Amino acid sequence: MKQINVVMSGFAPYEGIDINPCLEVLRALERDGIDALSEHDESFADVQVQIHTVMLPVSFAKAWPMLLETIDRTHPDIVIATGLKRAARGMQLERCATNLMDAAKPDADNRRPRRMPIDPQGPAAYWTRLPLRSILKAFAGHGIAATLSSDAGTYVCNSLFYNLLNWAVTRDHVIGGFLNFPTVNEQPHPQHGLPLAQQIAAARDVVHETVRYYLQPSSGEMLLG
Repeated sequence: MKQINVVMSGFAPYEGIDINPCLEVLRALERDGIDALSEHDESFADVQVQIHTVMLPVSFAKAWPMLLETIDRTHPDIVIATGLKRAARGMQLERCATNLMDAAKPDADNRRPRRMPIDPQGPAAYWTRLPLRSILKAFAGHGIAATLSSDAGTYVCNSLFYNLLNWAVTRDHVIGGFLNFPTVNEQPHPQHGLPLAQQIAAARDVVHETVRYYLQPSSGEMLLG
């Protein structure tokens, strides 16, 4: 039996958000796994997927060290960081992490870096390693609204994403990426949010397709452009 370790991170409660999808979705995945999606997929024969989750502060200084501590403890094959995009209609898949911190508002430590590199010696940007094409196809098959985002902005989400990929590029056979959840909205709405059950299903799709890609990599699944 081959074991695939997956680490998923989310951010601590957001101001003005009653139901934090980062917390609720990750809690459901850690508890229930992705068996419901995997039972008819031959790619998962003799494969066990173990999901570990960690909640992070919205902090430039603390988020990545806390995620790295979990990574060092669990030795994951896949790391998927998540955040919340308040204005998003559906799931938002981030394609690129840029080497820039430029905060319009203070973080949890009251820090507000302006126009600073995350890593002065690092490249200008990294592309995600998630199989975006197959994830979007899975979303479409389950009727889950989703968009591609060119980059993750310049706040803590992007900083975490960049640090993750900066770490992953030095490791063989490790996949890293970032996705944003919308707000939780149990009433169908053309512009604002998704029901929690759909967000849980979407996160399972992301894990399922990424594990499948890890087992059977194909450049056609990336969809970076």
